[in-house]
Amino acid sequence: MRDRAGAAGELASLRAQLERVQGRRLDAPVLPVHPALAALLPGGGLRPGAAYSLSRSTSLLLALLAQPSQAGSWCGVVGMPRLGVEAAERLGVDLSRLVLIPEPGPRWLAVTATVSEVLPVVAVRPAGRAPDGEVARLAARLRDRGAVLLVQGPWPQAEAVLELDAPDWTGVGRGHGYLAGREVTVTASSRRWPRARRSRLLLPDANGAVAAIAEPVPALTAVPDSPASGEWGAEPVYAPLEARAVG
Repeated sequence: MRDRAGAAGELASLRAQLERVQGRRLDAPVLPVHPALAALLPGGGLRPGAAYSLSRSTSLLLALLAQPSQAGSWCGVVGMPRLGVEAAERLGVDLSRLVLIPEPGPRWLAVTATVSEVLPVVAVRPAGRAPDGEVARLAARLRDRGAVLLVQGPWPQAEAVLELDAPDWTGVGRGHGYLAGREVTVTASSRRWPRARRSRLLLPDANGAVAAIAEPVPALTAVPDSPASGEWGAEPVYAPLEARAVG
């Protein structure tokens, strides 16, 4: 019992030290995200005071902004002049809570830091490499304000890194048809996990939104109600194909 109590005390002490260094509680509430993306983020959402590194996918970025904006959080987008508001709305972003700063100029990092003072969620596409000192100051400001930073590109000390690959468009036949949706694989890595997590998503789906792709269900086949006699019962019993006896 004493050993257990001592181990619990050491764990609590280590947790407190880590929280002091990072400037935020590990069990603090997170901003909501779409259920299809929740399993790819530590804590199941966007952690206030944290930064996230994303691949340069506008659809992935907008999918992450959708739920926070619907829940009442203002979102700012810096340095993305080609971002389409129609696509943002289709992916669920509340346009009445979206602020666009398409051309911040060479002082994009200073603009991002200023916006994070007043908006709880800020997305940015860096126009160049940021000095380590300025990145550290921005990280401290995020923790102080409890803002979330979504960066399209590499970012030091990111809470999680989300990458998108293996795209596969559906709806187009042999040279004709209409694009109906895109399947992608999203891979998430975080220092909080021992290994990366992956999920296959529709981004966008046929309605322009995001959706998880269900795992395939094993095919079913009828098996005899009484294996010994080989006779069929009044109602067939179904079992997965891989569960059938071989002999």
